Amino acid sequence: MAPSARRPAPEAETPLPRGSRSGVPPPRLYIYFDAIIRHGSIRSAAESLRIASSALNRRLLDLERDAGTILFDRLPGGVRLTAAGEIFAAHVRRTLSDLKAAGEQIQDMQGRIGGHVAIASAESAAIDVLPQLMVTFQQIYPGTRFTLGIGAPRDILADLLEDRADLILTHEEPEHHDVAVLAIARMPFCALMQPGHPLAGSKQLFLSECLAFPIVLAQEHLAARALVEATLTASSLKMQPVLVTNMFEVMKKYVRLTNSISFQFHLAPFGDVNLDGLVAVPLADPQMAETRLSLAIRRGRVLPASAAAVCEQIQHLLASTAR
Repeated sequence: MAPSARRPAPEAETPLPRGSRSGVPPPRLYIYFDAIIRHGSIRSAAESLRIASSALNRRLLDLERDAGTILFDRLPGGVRLTAAGEIFAAHVRRTLSDLKAAGEQIQDMQGRIGGHVAIASAESAAIDVLPQLMVTFQQIYPGTRFTLGIGAPRDILADLLEDRADLILTHEEPEHHDVAVLAIARMPFCALMQPGHPLAGSKQLFLSECLAFPIVLAQEHLAARALVEATLTASSLKMQPVLVTNMFEVMKKYVRLTNSISFQFHLAPFGDVNLDGLVAVPLADPQMAETRLSLAIRRGRVLPASAAAVCEQIQHLLASTAR
């Protein structure tokens, strides 16, 4: 009898990402596609998935055939998403994120809230609002882990839209159809100075009054700098800062050592007028007097139970500023 033809070995099953076994398992093809994006090459993705690169490439070719278009440009050093691939990648990211959230909500129904909460925030909100909230939340739900990223408004928005962040706190109200704003609170824009500064006793100040003293400014991409520049342009004022930096802690340290003035958003109900050894005096210029802090999530996304609970806590905190 002739020996039977050798059959190809079945493709090895890829282990699901750690933690997903207790939740809702994502489609395996989406795991493959996401891995190719993250690693930038089919070979590297295959190694991370512990499957043959030829098998992964076949899966990708099948997907592209079904989609009727090329999803990756093949380059000498790897692959790059095409325009169509970017569209499908956004769908994959959202699906994986929503499945993770569904798994956490199922766990929550069983009395277990915890997991990971990713927040992207303006620095002022990260200082004024979040530390105490995170500590209190973890005391109630010890299994909760936080990631807190600080950035400029455009970077914060990108983190939200690409699901790198579950929620954001930003000074520029997001005007994007995929963003849902949950709460807005007044967050005054203030001049910061030493307690013994000649202007420290003021109830409020105009920017023009501050220009008689050395000025410390944030870098151009930050919301605080954009607000100052807009006010300068509207009033035809000019200034020559003695220090420009992207770190508010450096700004405050410099102001403590000199008679200079810096500027920062300050959520007054969560702190005294004295801010880290400095006096915060609200600015009265029209563009500065009504500054806001917005809490937002991606529209249509089902948040993990822990992130939804954190959102609710932040909403309560922001609502209390209007009382």
